[in-house]
Amino acid sequence: MRVLLIDDHALFRFGLQELLERRGIEVVAVGDAASGLQRVSETEPDVVLLDMRMPQLSGLDLLRQLRAAHQTMPIAMLTTSAEERDVIDSLQSGAQGYLLKDMEPEALIAALGEIVRGRTVVAPELAIVLAKAVQGESRGAQEENGVADLTPREQQILCHLAEGQSNKAIARHLGITDGTVKLHVKAILRKLDVHSRVEAAVIAVERGLCERAPGRDL
Repeated sequence: MRVLLIDDHALFRFGLQELLERRGIEVVAVGDAASGLQRVSETEPDVVLLDMRMPQLSGLDLLRQLRAAHQTMPIAMLTTSAEERDVIDSLQSGAQGYLLKDMEPEALIAALGEIVRGRTVVAPELAIVLAKAVQGESRGAQEENGVADLTPREQQILCHLAEGQSNKAIARHLGITDGTVKLHVKAILRKLDVHSRVEAAVIAVERGLCERAPGRDL
């Protein structure tokens, strides 16, 4: 695994680089957003770890620039901020992860592996924050209509999303192709009026959809 670490705090950057390299992970570390933007194309990382608070150009702004430039590699925010708005803005802007700097090293490495495999990972302690944000932005009757519009297959796939499964895992479980799963996921996000798999999963859990989803394999 090749990680591009972009963080302006030198001590944290050097410490994390050493920690990851001791576990056989290749790390390219830079201290500012401009350098990070340049090194993305040069290094072709498997995942970008991006600090939220940086001078001149914030991590969130850099995330948006990378997505606007059609950089499709997984990007995870690694930050001290547990602010609800930061979590939502990051996920809506294309982050596949939102991790906290005080997490245990092994948990960070496990999260990176999951992100590289295509899953969206949010620090466990932020699950309540994320659920609150989704509820706070609840569409009321619109959300009810969105849920009602889901087909039985889409409800089934939504429940697998709620379990954190990747498209490949869902495809294997249901005996369909990755491409078919991807199409269903896009339809689910559109009907629920959300921007990420995580938001869709939170709605499924909070509303107890998987307990009554038609065709759900138990």
